[in-house]
Parts: sequence; structure tokens; C-alpha cells
Amino acid sequence: MDAPSLVVALALGIVEGLTEFLPVSSTGHLIVAGSLLGHTGERAKVFEIAIQSGAMLAVVWEYRARFGHAIAGLRGDPLARRFALNLAIAFLPAAVLGLAFGSMIQRALFAPVPVAIAFVAGALVILWAERRQKRAPASVRVTDVDAMTPLDALKVGFAQAFALIPGTSRSGATIIGGMLFGLSRQAATEFSFFLAVPTLVAAGAYSLWKSRDVLSTADLPAFAVGFAAAFVSAFLCLRWLIRYVSRHDFVPFAWYRIAFGLLILVTAWTGWVRWS
Repeated sequence: MDAPSLVVALALGIVEGLTEFLPVSSTGHLIVAGSLLGHTGERAKVFEIAIQSGAMLAVVWEYRARFGHAIAGLRGDPLARRFALNLAIAFLPAAVLGLAFGSMIQRALFAPVPVAIAFVAGALVILWAERRQKRAPASVRVTDVDAMTPLDALKVGFAQAFALIPGTSRSGATIIGGMLFGLSRQAATEFSFFLAVPTLVAAGAYSLWKSRDVLSTADLPAFAVGFAAAFVSAFLCLRWLIRYVSRHDFVPFAWYRIAFGLLILVTAWTGWVRWS
């Protein structure tokens, strides 16, 4: 791909990394940013999904000791086995539903206006969940990822499946879903980080394999730039978010989603921006 495409890849990689772990929908932001930058079509969809693996690598690096301990302890450590089992269970609902309905969802909903509607709807759920947990703090029964049961993981997995709808936010669905099912904000956020690893790797690999006929070696430089940009920006955002959730809630992100979604809807309705 030519030099301007590398600039676009860099910009989209940064957008992906900064939004992947926040409850604001990285896919939604990539669709909107891609529309503004003229980066649309089948290759654009593959690129946007593939570079999510760069953000995933940031989680692996940040929690490398935790993942290393889990892998080493699979044979004899009950906590390590339960951690791995919980990730596998939570991964399954989105994987099964994604295989069944992913192509249909991409054709129907991968556009700025449906994303904007999902932005606003998701924001209302975040506001409700935060208000519910503040009013009933006793509803929090899981304060650490290691205390999660397989049933907790399954519930979070079904919540993650809502993120198949672009604009919903994978991290937002898992974090808020976890909070509604009794996890603390910190535990839900941390489990969302861990669940990103199998989810994003599988989504990226499947998308690349399925669309291998429309890609060529000429696309590699842009994919590499986007991947690297996503890794660096996601790592910085991840470090910030870990500190943020220890003292704050997600209400500001809900209001951001509402403002961003309404901006897209207003510009589409008035014709100020021709969203593609």
C-alpha cells in the first residue's frame, strides 16, 4: 500500500489502541474514523479486526507474569486451572454467535449510523449499571478474578456476545455485564482484559483467513503499522485505565458515548457529513 495508506493505518492503529479497553467501542470508532478517512470496504473491515491483535498483545505484555503463572500451573494449581477454564467458558458464546451471525452483522450494521445508535443505547446501560451498583453495594459478591466461578464466566461471556453489534463495545459489555452479575468494577475490568486475549486473537485470525483472497503481500506494511500503533497506544491506555478504575466509575464514558453518538446522528440527519 502507498504512503498515505500507511498514514491512515497509523491513525487507525492509534484509535484502536486508545479505545479497545475503554467502554466506548473500538470497532465503532474505527468504523467512524475509517468513514472520515475514506477507508471503507471489505479490506477495511479485515484491517480493523486484524489490528485488534496489537491491542491484545498489550494485555499479554502487561500481565505476562499472570499468564505465565497460569500456563505453568495448569497441571497442579487449582486456581490456574479455574482461570483458564473461566476464560474458555467466557469466550465460547461470542465465538459461537460470531460464527453464526458475524457476516450478517457486518453487512447490516458496520456503518456509522447504526454504530451511533448503539453508542447511545450502550451509554444508557452504563449509567443504569453504575447507579445500581452505587445504590446496592451489597450486590457485589466477587471482588477478585480468582473468586469467579464458571457460571460467572459464562454470564460475562454472554454479555460479551452483545459486542458483536458494532458500537456496543466489547470491553463495555464485559465490564458492565460483570458488574450487573455481581463482580466489582475492578474485577470486571481485569477479567475483561484477560478475555480480550482469546477473543481478539480468534477474531483477527478468522477474519484474515476468511478474507485471504482479497488481501495481498502489498497490504503487509499497512497491517504492520496499524498493529504496532495499536500495541503502543493500547499499552499506555491500559496502564492508565488500571489506575482510573481504582478510584473512579464509568459515568464519564457514558456521557462521552451519548455526545459522540448524537453528533454522528445529527450530522447524518442534516447531511453535514456524508457517512459511508
